[in-house]
Amino acid sequence: MVLVTGMSGTGKSTALTLLAHNGYRTVDTDHGDWIDRTGEPLWREDRIDELIAEHERSGEPLFIAGTVANQTAFYARFAEIVLLSAPIDTVLERVASRTGNPFGKTAEERNRIIADTREIEPLLRESATVEIDTRQPLNAVLDQLAALAGAPDLRSST
Repeated sequence: MVLVTGMSGTGKSTALTLLAHNGYRTVDTDHGDWIDRTGEPLWREDRIDELIAEHERSGEPLFIAGTVANQTAFYARFAEIVLLSAPIDTVLERVASRTGNPFGKTAEERNRIIADTREIEPLLRESATVEIDTRQPLNAVLDQLAALAGAPDLRSST
């Protein structure tokens, strides 16, 4: 099981979408009911624990994406913790032009991305088992991620 983490605009959602198209089970915790957003965004630990336990029983490759303060509580249960990264100029260009996620369109949100990159990304880097620079071709990023998880069981993909 692989955690894919990183700052907004580094390509987590794009990578998971394409991995899913290639038969991998993926969960992007930014979507759905995985995060309690009543204060600082935090994983709903009961839901994440249930998801991980299900994976542990199945043994199927699983990618989970997210960047929240309490993700460290689950680090021991991941085979790999992958930090997706890119220089801040690249990240800001991406969030300005993306269409699937409105975050990063305002000056305040861009300033938050800059601050988070300075403050949080170094902490993520310390915990990561692998860092992937997402300026390289997307297929290279996907190949690196897939190599960490092994081949998907295409018979059970949905």
